[in-house]
Formats: sequence, C-alpha cells, structure tokens
Amino acid sequence: MQRLSYEARLILVAIQFLTRIPIPTFRKYDPQWLHQSSRYFPAVGLLIGILCAGVFWLVSLLFTPLVAAVTSTAFGIKLTGAFHEDGLADSCDGLGGGLTRERTLEIMKDSRLGTYGVLGLVSALLLKISLLAAMPLSVAIVSLIIGHTASRLFCISLLTLLPYGGEIEHAKAKPMAQQLTPLQALYSSSWLILAVILVALIFPNTMQQIGLVKWLLALVLALAATDYMRRLLCRRLDGYTGDGLGATQQLSEIAIYIGLTASVPFI
Repeated sequence: MQRLSYEARLILVAIQFLTRIPIPTFRKYDPQWLHQSSRYFPAVGLLIGILCAGVFWLVSLLFTPLVAAVTSTAFGIKLTGAFHEDGLADSCDGLGGGLTRERTLEIMKDSRLGTYGVLGLVSALLLKISLLAAMPLSVAIVSLIIGHTASRLFCISLLTLLPYGGEIEHAKAKPMAQQLTPLQALYSSSWLILAVILVALIFPNTMQQIGLVKWLLALVLALAATDYMRRLLCRRLDGYTGDGLGATQQLSEIAIYIGLTASVPFI
C-alpha cells in the first residue's frame, strides 16, 4: 500500500511538471521525486492525448476538421503551458544560431525568441494542424492519443541514451539533469502499450483502417526524428538539455502524424 501511494505521488508530480492541471501541494517535497516521476511522462502524455482528442471530437460536431485541429492544438498548448513548444523554439534558436557549445547554451537560456525559434515553432504548429485536419475523425482521435503518449516516451529515451549536456547549476529543473536507467525506460514503455490496447478496444475498425504499413511508417519516422535529435544534441552539446527534450517530443509527435497520414502508393 505504501508503495502504491508513493507511485501515485510520482504520477501527480509528473502531471504538475508537464501540465497546468491543478495538483494539491505536497507537505514534504523531495526534489528527487521529479527525476523519478519522469518514468510517468508517457502516462501524462496519454492523459493529454485523451483530453485533446475529446476536444477535437466535440469541436468537430459543430465545425470543420480544420477548426477542430486548431482548437485541439490550442487546447493542448494551454493545457501544457506550451512546455514542449518552448523547448522546440529555444532549441531552434540555440542550435541554429550558436556556433559553439557555450554560445548555443547561452542562446537557449535566453527568454527572447529569435528568427530560428519563430520559424521552427510556426512550422511545427502548421504541420500539426494541417495533418490532423487531413485525417478522418476517428483517425485523428487515435493519432492524438498515440502521438502524445509515444512522443513523450521517445522524449525521455534520451534520458537513458545521453548524459546531461547543459550546465547543471543553471538547469531549470536540476533533478531532471540525471540519466534514467534502462529498467526505468522499459517501465515507461508500458504506458504506450496501454494506450495502444485502449484505442484498439475502443476503435478497432480505425486501427485496421490505418493499417500495419502506416503504423510501421509512423514508428520508423518517430524513431528517426528521435535519433536525429540524439545525434544533434550529442554532437553540439555533448548530451541532452530540457529544451532538447521538448524539441524531441515535438518532432516525434509530428513524425507520427506524418506516418499515419502518408499515402503509400505501393500498397
């Protein structure tokens, strides 16, 4: 019972860190809870995906798919406080404008938004909205649930694959500047399995409609986006940063949507 209570506390810490959902304050807070809660980030992604899918469905009853896509995307940004979008913008600015590791980190810490950040953020939002608007309703709902869950799993995979590449004393969340163990990463993958089982039970026809080829394409593209960020962060910063994790989440989410909407002419 005590163990279950502790794990439930970690889930609440993960929700508090990744979203703006009100969570009761803890009487005795241990900073290490934040690091340990990272294994529940995909679970929070599942929650976000379900809520965004619900908004998409409700709005689609009255308006066009484009309006539903814009509204659900805006809702997701409000729900998370643009947490990952901010990381993407900062990463675009730093990695695009910094020539050295020190200068790149300095730019990424700057709260001001530069040209690379604006272009990267706008491009990401346009891609998300256009891809979701192009999907049939049930496919968009399934894509949102799987996309939000899987992208946060790919995001925290870098916590296992890379050391922290920033300056720990300047880290916004110092407990996150630690690597995850392979066992913790494996545990996190169970939330993606749960998400797949959930949508398969509720939308079995949609899962078949999408087809195995598109699911595999989405997986390959998401893995490619994650590996691209891994190699880029390793080469430029010698490891991950919080902003780099946010950029990885955004790119892998978009990659999943691309795979699920792609036309496969040889099928």
